Amino acid sequence: MTSRTREPKGRAHAWVTAAAVVVAVVVFLPVLLLPLTTSVPIWAWLPLLVLGVAGLVWLVVGRRRRWVRPAAVAVVALTAIGAVVASQTLSVTPPITGPDGERVPGSIASMESVDLGGSEQWITIRGHDESNPVLLNLGVGGPGGGGFFNSSEFRPLEEHFTVVNWDEPGTGKSYGAVPFDELDRERFVDDATALTNHLRERFGQDKIYVYGVSWSSIIGIWLVQEHPELFHAFISSGQMVNTTENDRMGYELALAHLDQQGETGRAEKLSENGPPPYRGDAVVWPYVDFLDVLNEIMGVPRYTLVVPLLGFLVPEYGYVDTINHTRGLINSFNAVYPQLEDLDFVEQAAALEVPVFFFVGRHDVNAMPSLVEEYVDVLEAPEKELIWLEGAHGLGSAENKDVFVDVMLEQVRPLSQ
Repeated sequence: MTSRTREPKGRAHAWVTAAAVVVAVVVFLPVLLLPLTTSVPIWAWLPLLVLGVAGLVWLVVGRRRRWVRPAAVAVVALTAIGAVVASQTLSVTPPITGPDGERVPGSIASMESVDLGGSEQWITIRGHDESNPVLLNLGVGGPGGGGFFNSSEFRPLEEHFTVVNWDEPGTGKSYGAVPFDELDRERFVDDATALTNHLRERFGQDKIYVYGVSWSSIIGIWLVQEHPELFHAFISSGQMVNTTENDRMGYELALAHLDQQGETGRAEKLSENGPPPYRGDAVVWPYVDFLDVLNEIMGVPRYTLVVPLLGFLVPEYGYVDTINHTRGLINSFNAVYPQLEDLDFVEQAAALEVPVFFFVGRHDVNAMPSLVEEYVDVLEAPEKELIWLEGAHGLGSAENKDVFVDVMLEQVRPLSQ
């Protein structure tokens, strides 16, 4: 009886230990991924790694003692908490280095908070020489994308501009800066104006440049429309002109694509959603249903696959920032996008008092090129340029990056001289 009783108990003990090991390994993942997904230095990572590995070994070696399991898992959990804290407190923007790997003398690479409208919001400032003209990057699409994610697009320009990347309120490091029900045109323009004036004073410049893409290209048009005296020029890619018409065109294209591919299930889902604009408290989901299809047409991953991973590509983000980036995209979209239903720059911004440069992908199906062409045709501005980018990947391809840099250096930068 004794041996038969011990055998089931031994198996149960082994299963409990195995389960504890699995839990501990999962909990330990933030520590393992720390050097790959954050800017935490090795001197801060190694102690957490050693302590966590010791906890895992202790869990396996000391498995016959009941108190070991919870104690070992607790040790591993503490290292994970330490990893989260380190990722937030030790995050930095990478230094600007030359071919020799050494920091460029006189360069600036700073991540800092600024007070905009009574709220703490975050920017990075990067450049080889602080006397260069300032280029303010309003961020990527969304609403809620923020400017830290696409800051790498401007690395080739940091020798010639002081590039400032802004995490707008409601996303990333600025996630909790402003309540979502206060996010509207006035708030975004006021905060962007306050940031512009802060940069003008800090760097002693009368005017700066401003850049937007997709959603933030809307902020950019609003900004230069209301305060043209503050800017040398406005530059955008993926320019949004009429969001409702743009979305309806995208919806019809997505539906036709699914029908052509024989994906009846997804086509039925789009048909059930109906054409945009969508209204309610969770508009992001029906929009994502057809935006995912448009990404497939362009040969890029679905939003639902990549959005949770985007923050891990931003060295300035800690783990909490990465989670908040995803939350920000969802919450900001739900709060702000319905406010854009009547947007139409052909009617509402037919004249601008600054030079404008639109980079347009020939096969972009998120920001429809035909609508941008229509806008450029009617737009009155001191100078206007429509620069075509090949393919559907915008500034994501090497060829288009070269075009972007050439235009920025040869046509845009001289406007500040």
